[in-house]
Amino acid sequence: MKTLEIRVADDVASRLERAAAEKGVSLDELVRLSVEEKLARDEQLALATGYVLAKNAELYERLS
Repeated sequence: MKTLEIRVADDVASRLERAAAEKGVSLDELVRLSVEEKLARDEQLALATGYVLAKNAELYERLS
């Protein structure tokens, strides 16, 4: 597993620390899970967008 170091503003760090404490997880775990969730959502959006564009390609062509 690779270790990354990121810089965030003090207020963002405070919010992250507070959120981690509220959820009962470490700051590292909160950030890791959040990043993984964001990447998964981006992948799902790309798949859905590709599906819709392919499914409706003929319609879009007629409308243009």
